[in-house]
Amino acid sequence: MVLTTLTLVQTRHSQVIPPGLKYGIVLDAGSSRTTVYVYQWPAEKENNTGVVSQTFKCSVRGPGISSYGDNPQDAPTAFEDCMQRVQQQVPVSLHRSTRVYLGATAGMRLLRLQNETAAEEILASIQSYFRSQPFDFRGAQIISGQEEGVYGWITANYIQGNFLEKDLWHTWVHPHGAGTTGALDLGGASTQIAFAVGDTGMQNASDVVQVALYGYTYVLYTHSFQCYGRNEAEKRFLALLLQNSSAATQVTNPCYPRGYRVTIPMGQVFDSLCTVQQKPASYDPLHSVIFKGTGDPGLCRETMASIFDFSACRGQEDCSFDGVYQPKVQGPFVAFAGFYYTASALNLSGSFPLATFNASTWHFCSHTWAELPILLPKFDEVYARSYCFSANYIYHLLVHGYKFTHETWPQIQFEKEVGNSSIGWSLGYMLSLTNQIPAVSALVRLSIPPPAFMGLLAFFTASTLLSLAFLAFLCSAARTEKRSEHALEHAVDAD
Repeated sequence: MVLTTLTLVQTRHSQVIPPGLKYGIVLDAGSSRTTVYVYQWPAEKENNTGVVSQTFKCSVRGPGISSYGDNPQDAPTAFEDCMQRVQQQVPVSLHRSTRVYLGATAGMRLLRLQNETAAEEILASIQSYFRSQPFDFRGAQIISGQEEGVYGWITANYIQGNFLEKDLWHTWVHPHGAGTTGALDLGGASTQIAFAVGDTGMQNASDVVQVALYGYTYVLYTHSFQCYGRNEAEKRFLALLLQNSSAATQVTNPCYPRGYRVTIPMGQVFDSLCTVQQKPASYDPLHSVIFKGTGDPGLCRETMASIFDFSACRGQEDCSFDGVYQPKVQGPFVAFAGFYYTASALNLSGSFPLATFNASTWHFCSHTWAELPILLPKFDEVYARSYCFSANYIYHLLVHGYKFTHETWPQIQFEKEVGNSSIGWSLGYMLSLTNQIPAVSALVRLSIPPPAFMGLLAFFTASTLLSLAFLAFLCSAARTEKRSEHALEHAVDAD
């Protein structure tokens, strides 16, 4: 009984001690800005993938790292303030084991095509900076457009609970019957679409990828459109207006608000690979052009269509634009980054009908420049003048490009974040990386320390054996005594 009791106490009342938390840091080096994210997850992981949560976010001051092509050594200096704050978010004892990753997106992809040496020098400068940091820096890399699309899809579905949820016993399980959500990302230099598809035998296998997370495999269609990010698309639109204008110094812009005028150097329009084919023969980067806003929403939308090549997909249902294959969109979608910020400027968020988006766009584009400071909660000239352009651009991209209809448009959720997690590619990147980061086994604290338990076990085992031996001896002695008594009685009877 004592042995049984000791064993039950030791096994039933032991305490499982989690191995603690692990931390990871991702720098999202976008075309227009860099954002630093801190993530944490239980070190034991779940089905080989960490259950990751965002704990801190810091926006780096200044432009994106691709703008440092002429002075690459200055690229990482802007990180200092954020990295000082990050050091306070991660326990000092875990600094050396906390990995840091920098992923650069379309801005650096364009710079690498335009000036590979400058792109490499910027990354080398960042590598040198992080060698002086207390963290485990794992490199700065330029991620592909397809990776950006896949990681954005992972993020969108993870924070919506499509991969994991807690059951009644507070353990993580795969949601029963859970579907997935498509992801629409609009950056400064590129835009991405990604959604799950059931058929792997599609025409363009290069746009189909498999993703393994939490013990499940998902098949995705994803494509990234370089030069179709909001900023680069606007440069192409301004270049188009210059091409269509007979005036050399002043051009009307139907997407700029009525009453707005801005002087823009030609070099600012044609400094990108996205506009190099539109460069005029008499190009002078120092020559400036005045763009005068007319606030004409109808003409803005009509002219906007020209920056897309929809004719390459005419008559094809499985084609978006520029001749790019795309299966029919299906299921719910979340639209984030530039999609969200534009909808927010129109006082829209979440899901809403396409007719509402069109009416809000027309209403916004009809306002004069003097009225916009009252209309916008946060007024910034560069963004404010371009919201009408962005709204009409999004219309063409989603409706004529991706082919969302009046019926499917309400399935799009325009969101910035869910809970405390921002929607973007960086969380998906961290989730993917935790597949490669080794897990740590949980510790088990027993009710009785192992040496004491083994000592008690040996003592009571020996006591039991000795007791059994003594009982056996007593039984044997009793039998011998009885045989002696029987023999004596037989001898007496014989006499």
